[in-house]
Amino acid sequence: MSSIDNAWIEGLPKIELHVHVEGAILPETLFRLAKRNGIDLPARNLEELRAWYKFTDFPHFAEIYQTFSKAITSAEDIHDMVWDFVKEQARQNIRHSEATFTALTHYRNNGIPFEEQLDAVRQAADRGLSELGTSLGLIIDIPRELATPGEALLIANWVAGAHGDGLVLALGLSGYEPGFPPEMFLAPFALAAEAKVPAVVHGGETGPAAYVSGAITSLGAVRVGHGISAVDDSNVLALVKERGVTLEVCPSSNVCLKLVETIERHPFRRLADQGVDVTINTDDPPMFETDLNNEYRRLAETFHYSKADLKRFALRAARASLLDDSRRATLVAEIERYSE
Repeated sequence: MSSIDNAWIEGLPKIELHVHVEGAILPETLFRLAKRNGIDLPARNLEELRAWYKFTDFPHFAEIYQTFSKAITSAEDIHDMVWDFVKEQARQNIRHSEATFTALTHYRNNGIPFEEQLDAVRQAADRGLSELGTSLGLIIDIPRELATPGEALLIANWVAGAHGDGLVLALGLSGYEPGFPPEMFLAPFALAAEAKVPAVVHGGETGPAAYVSGAITSLGAVRVGHGISAVDDSNVLALVKERGVTLEVCPSSNVCLKLVETIERHPFRRLADQGVDVTINTDDPPMFETDLNNEYRRLAETFHYSKADLKRFALRAARASLLDDSRRATLVAEIERYSE
């Protein structure tokens, strides 16, 4: 077992590259928004809602997401959701987050224009930086199993128009992979690439190693979300290393979704030991009863990582961020100064 104390992990300046804003909604936030908007919940009080949040299986996971979507009906709701998200990130001493945000859901379900969504997020993000010292950038995703080809192009156009504003950092691709390989999304990612928008693509979570290589070679991904099936194919691992692609690994998520049997069998260490740039992330933390401090702790205990190891993973995340050079250098220096 690792001898690293909790206080050291909590104090470590951290960067999170793979977390879904909607999937990080706290039970308290959902309860408040549902009450405000007259949305029925499968719980009579906050205590019951917390119990309902605990992950059981994939259909339950989808049910929770659908409930989120119904409860967020206005730009004000988006602001409040993001402000609660930023506060929770700051509590964990996460100095910067690059969070996936599914704008299509709010546009399609409640007709909230993309520009209004961004304004609401920006207000919360600016407040988070000024009051709490934590920054937020967005990866606007195409939900692969939900978006029509026309909607995928619409999202790419949104991102191309907003990129460079300091908030929108990349075009993403998320969702359930089987039946939706990266090659199905060539057009929107070509449009984004033409506008010099980076691609950050979920791959190799519920899909095979070929989806990791497809994300890189077909869509130009600079980071791959999850990417754990890459460990099954030496050629894909070689490609990941050759291209310098960072994998955004989410250990507890993978175990809860039964993609990995136990934390002890998680391929995180095998990937790291083979020279892959892996980072530590949460995905949808309240659903998996975790946070980023807990993910660092679990990996340290499971794989006997030292403080120097954990600092190295934090530095990898900082260096793989899509921030401007100045802000990235500031974060790197802050982590390097942290005492071991």
